[in-house]
Amino acid sequence: MRCCAMVLVCLAVVAGPVGAQLSDDGEFLEGIVAVVNDGVVLTSELDQELAGVRANIRAQGLRSPPSAVLESQVLERLVLREIQLQRAQRLGIEISDEQVNRALGFVAQQNGVELSDLPDALADQGIEYARYREELRAQIELDTLRQRDVVARVYLNPREVDDFLRGAEAGEEANREYMVSHILIGTPLNATAGQRDAARERAERLRERVLEGENFAELAIAYSEAQNALQGGSLGWRKRNALPTAFVAHVLQLEPGGVAELITTGSGVHVVRLDETRGGDPIIQEQWELRHILLQPNEIRDDDATRGEIAEIREQILAGESFGALARAYSADPGSAGEGGMLGWVSPEDLDPAFAAGVAELEGDEISEPIRSSFGWHIAQRSGNRMQDVSEDVRRQRAALALRERKVQEETQLWLQRLRAEAFVEYKK
Repeated sequence: MRCCAMVLVCLAVVAGPVGAQLSDDGEFLEGIVAVVNDGVVLTSELDQELAGVRANIRAQGLRSPPSAVLESQVLERLVLREIQLQRAQRLGIEISDEQVNRALGFVAQQNGVELSDLPDALADQGIEYARYREELRAQIELDTLRQRDVVARVYLNPREVDDFLRGAEAGEEANREYMVSHILIGTPLNATAGQRDAARERAERLRERVLEGENFAELAIAYSEAQNALQGGSLGWRKRNALPTAFVAHVLQLEPGGVAELITTGSGVHVVRLDETRGGDPIIQEQWELRHILLQPNEIRDDDATRGEIAEIREQILAGESFGALARAYSADPGSAGEGGMLGWVSPEDLDPAFAAGVAELEGDEISEPIRSSFGWHIAQRSGNRMQDVSEDVRRQRAALALRERKVQEETQLWLQRLRAEAFVEYKK
């Protein structure tokens, strides 16, 4: 259950506590640490979130900052979360029980337990199932809000990918990955010169402490105002095109362990360190030449009937009928039906996992038994295998994903700044 514990604690910390309780006469039953517009953050919420954050810090082997510093960091995160939840409510964003159930099923699958066993698995970690369910609902609500307000508004022009691939970052070096950490000292959207100078002075003092050997992650937890502060400031492994735009030129000049000069962006002043690099080698993948026929359940044909029908089609092929003709006649895959079911050369990593697992068992030109995937019921035939250098294709796919994600992250930070600036917040502690 070690994996389960890690995922469950992480989700509990990210989601945070849910809801302030009111008495019958409208008075709050618990102590209040912050008033946020027409809502509040309760003392119990802060205490529970602090407990989760401290557990994560211990799990990383880091030293926790002083209680007052950590409380300030965590409280600000709860305030920002409350602001977002209020906006989601105003916009009418509601998460159904079915959506929560699907998310719980994914959590169970990721942790290798049955959904029916998840309440016991949570109880083993000291987490109440009903509360966890509502925390997960709130997290889905926040994700939906971010999708609406930020992600859906981010556009990536294909020419941006072309320009990147033609530019100096193209070639083998584009496959290199960087582990980067940063500390953000934020500034308001319309910061005065005095506010910008003060932020730069704070950042410079922190940079000096890093250079003197203090633990970067502990300083990030204590002082950073970035979204990943409580993860020690780490951005994780990223290609250079997925790094924040303002960081790239500085990071490329660093050796692992090096600290850049201060970097100023619209969010504030950053202390940036390059932790490690890796990769840069060609990408060789196994590929299969495939064709398939897909049938999907519908209003008049349930799942069992669909499986039976695809099994009948398989028998027709084994009896000598044309795979291609049957695919054109019956397959529900619009991308391949007109081509006689041909998918061409594909990498297993690009296929539905259940479908790929079924195809992997085939030998020669064997026709598969019915395979259930997330799309429906398939039969498949693998007519070839090869090892292919897919560096160029993968680089293009990764470049597009990374460039878009970089835009999303930069816009998310500015969006959160705007929400925070527009909110009324009064601290009671």
